[in-house]
Amino acid sequence: MLRTLMTGKLHRVTTTAAEIDYIGSCAIDQNLMDAAGILPNEQIHLWNVNNGERLVTYAIEAPRGSGIISVNGSAAHRARVGDILILAAFGQLTETEAHHHQPKVVFVNQHNQIITADEARKLGVVTDPVPNS
Repeated sequence: MLRTLMTGKLHRVTTTAAEIDYIGSCAIDQNLMDAAGILPNEQIHLWNVNNGERLVTYAIEAPRGSGIISVNGSAAHRARVGDILILAAFGQLTETEAHHHQPKVVFVNQHNQIITADEARKLGVVTDPVPNS
């Protein structure tokens, strides 16, 4: 049996653009994708902290170090610039893999730059327990 587990998460990124006329997807700073283990074209879940919207889309790369989080296409109706999002990817693992799996959880500051779990605690955006901290 395969189990579906979270493989990577970008916790509380800030939406920098919402492009309705773009073909689709969510553009994510390549540094953030790498840190969370999210691949280009990988299915991701997008959870909007501001309005409770939840949707599934796919990730595309934005320039490395840009801090870009752009919700594109019809999904742009569900996010506004400045909204706080949680982006997560999932994978199917065997029972054995699942018991040893640790997801990559990435915290960011208000500019979508990677910070440590301790820094996130100081900003008040995360409380214990924090995996992989």
